[in-house]
Amino acid sequence: MAINILVVDDSAVMRSMIIKTIKNTGIEVGEVHQASNGAEGLEVVDNNWLDLLFIDVNMPIMDGMEMLDKVRKNPITMDMPVLIVSTESNNARIKIIDEQYAGFVHKPFTPEVLKEKILDVLGVMH
Repeated sequence: MAINILVVDDSAVMRSMIIKTIKNTGIEVGEVHQASNGAEGLEVVDNNWLDLLFIDVNMPIMDGMEMLDKVRKNPITMDMPVLIVSTESNNARIKIIDEQYAGFVHKPFTPEVLKEKILDVLGVMH
């Protein structure tokens, strides 16, 4: 089953690297959407069928934590699988991410680590 994904990061280079790494995991990918901040990301979420969100933390306009909060407060998207992707290792923030039922991946990451995290948030046995 191919998964439709959204990658939200203010860096176009980082979005490309994340997408390339996802494709290198061996997980079948369907549609790939991109957004450069949380506000754009929410528009994509509202207008597309998505299976998984990759959200950076530090972005202009709307950061990843605010986007995650809005996704979780929306009854339609509250259970959507989310992976927060960040260079930051702030333990308090990681605790909040856990409480919002999202996964966390520290940049940089390997395809193997990313695959494991994707399968975890999708609830797939591996």
